[in-house]
Amino acid sequence: MLRIRLRRVGKKKQPSYRIVVADSRSPRDGAFVERIGHYDPLIDPPAVTLDKARARLWLSRGAQPSDAVRRIFQWQRLDEEDVAEEAPRDELAIAAVAAGGEASETDAPEAETASEQEVAE
Repeated sequence: MLRIRLRRVGKKKQPSYRIVVADSRSPRDGAFVERIGHYDPLIDPPAVTLDKARARLWLSRGAQPSDAVRRIFQWQRLDEEDVAEEAPRDELAIAAVAAGGEASETDAPEAETASEQEVAE
């Protein structure tokens, strides 16, 4: 099972964390699949850099966030309930990139419905 969790980096007594997707059986600072963000708790307020699109994609694929990462997602307004609605859009973008093209706004289902609404008016 995949987990989205924190991976400690930084010097002694100066922790900094990377938000990574890793196998739940691997050690805390061991191998990981992808790095999707960074968290620095030492500054006030704590600095968080997060690739929300990649986080939503991994959540839609079944990756489970750790408790600390779940709180970070709440700070960043990334709700797990929204993931189910956005999963098909992310899959279209991945399929387009895998096919050799780049994902564009026209690949998204919302763009098609918006153009259909403009024609109807």
